[in-house]
Amino acid sequence: MPRTPSPETAPAREPAAEDAGLSHGLKQRHLSMIALGGVIGAGLFVGSGSGIAAAGPAVVLDFAASGLLVMLVMRMLGEMSAARPASGSFSVHAEREVGGWAGFTVGWLFWVLLCVGVAVEAIGAAGIVSGWLPGVPSWAWVAVFMAFFCLTNLAAVRNFGEFEFWFAAIKVLAITAFLVIGVLAVCGLLPGTPAPGLSNLTGHGGFLPNGASGLVTGLLASVFAYGGLETVTIAAAESEDPRRSVAIAVRTAMWRIALFYVGSMAVIVTLVPWDDPAVVRPGPYVAVLDALNIPGAAQLMNVVVLIALLSAMNANIYGSSRMAHSLIARGHGPRALSRISGGVPRRAVLASCGFGFLAVLLSYWWPETVFSWLLNMVGAAVLVVWGFICVAQLRARRHLSAAELPVRMWAFPYLTYLALAAILAVLVLMTLDPANRVQLYFTAGLTLLLAVVGALRGRRPAAP
Repeated sequence: MPRTPSPETAPAREPAAEDAGLSHGLKQRHLSMIALGGVIGAGLFVGSGSGIAAAGPAVVLDFAASGLLVMLVMRMLGEMSAARPASGSFSVHAEREVGGWAGFTVGWLFWVLLCVGVAVEAIGAAGIVSGWLPGVPSWAWVAVFMAFFCLTNLAAVRNFGEFEFWFAAIKVLAITAFLVIGVLAVCGLLPGTPAPGLSNLTGHGGFLPNGASGLVTGLLASVFAYGGLETVTIAAAESEDPRRSVAIAVRTAMWRIALFYVGSMAVIVTLVPWDDPAVVRPGPYVAVLDALNIPGAAQLMNVVVLIALLSAMNANIYGSSRMAHSLIARGHGPRALSRISGGVPRRAVLASCGFGFLAVLLSYWWPETVFSWLLNMVGAAVLVVWGFICVAQLRARRHLSAAELPVRMWAFPYLTYLALAAILAVLVLMTLDPANRVQLYFTAGLTLLLAVVGALRGRRPAAP
């Protein structure tokens, strides 16, 4: 069997045609930290509390299982993106391997997901700052955050890279410090804190206190906490060496998933009872630090959560603008937004920020109707994206040579089929919970609508 070439020796490939004109201002350190920062989001710091409350200590199994699925999906996406880097990432791969309608559907679905994410993150960040400065209304902070990150993304891609680099560095420092403190406490090495032993793992109803239904609910919560990793394959197209950058970033992201998610969940459920109300609010990390009598824990974690929200907001503006630009350049959107100036698709940035700000306004005007519908429409979107990635990778491997694959999917095609089956299983599990069922139906409706529109536009030729 021929030896798979390394990223350094693999043959070069011309950038995707739709990426002509984009700058290449991202360095390897930017890509590595973008990949790392994408793993550590507000979903980990806050959203994981709902999973713990549902599954109990068994949430560790949930995060391990969903983390394994994410690792497989990212490996597949990394294989295709390292072979053929493109700012449209999985949308380009889906168009090339499945058809124009598929690229149209998954691309615009992901764009809506990111733009709604911008709104949610802006609202969340404004809420934190308003708690510190109650004299300023939250909508004013939303406007400040939206304007600031819109302007930075309009300027140059290196601005995005630098912000994400330092945001990710702070998040990595915070989660690393938490893990070190937590492990010391678990081992009884933290002054003034006795080792908890297995009391929190086996007490309070046992390791699986809510049975299979709790395990399923925790699994769903853990799956959606992993969103954000896809941005690194979008950003790779604007790096100095796209093939090498995405290969390194994807490979190093694997062990970080296990360390940051599964490791921190294990520390949390060992140190505090899973049924402590503080696990849900103010959140599991604050609950642990408070239990260990760490002074200023709540405010410290609020700062970290604020940084995580702003980081995600910045990344979502970047990712949505590049996805929109790629779609438009491939004939899937209004040409008026396709112009690039200074190496930046500025009209696409403005369009993405505009949609995000509109979503913010909808949250104030019609929070229980229109904004709620938007949230539901993107509730299961990441699973649809992952499904398209699996199908595209299965088809792409047929015509990619070993020399074109600096990153290769493990045990192909068996693990690809396993990942696809797992995604379908999660979708089925969503039908068992009323709230998740609503999200599934709304997302299915939006996906079907986009697919019909894409098909009516005519089957597009394969991307170059």
